[in-house]
Amino acid sequence: MARHVATPRPTKSQRIEVRATERQEMVLKQAAAATDRTMTDFILASAVERAERILAERRRFAGAPEQYDEFLRLLDEPLESTDKFEKLWSRPTPFGQSFTPKPR
Repeated sequence: MARHVATPRPTKSQRIEVRATERQEMVLKQAAAATDRTMTDFILASAVERAERILAERRRFAGAPEQYDEFLRLLDEPLESTDKFEKLWSRPTPFGQSFTPKPR
């Protein structure tokens, strides 16, 4: 027979306060009731889900294969030489060797 072990829930110690219009409150209450959650649980879960989605969009990029090929081409393209680059490349590296970019 399988035993179910309850995992402890993290303590909620932070308070978040928001102001809402009457309509916003009504919609949130209805949605919370429809999902059989408290309003607090519904609002917090919805906000965290949306926040995670936004953060994920900033870490991951999607595009067509042609866009990816163009992206790689631009990465491989050499940069124009400037005085700042020349000065940087003439400095010794921490490894005791000078760096000279390979011509393309």
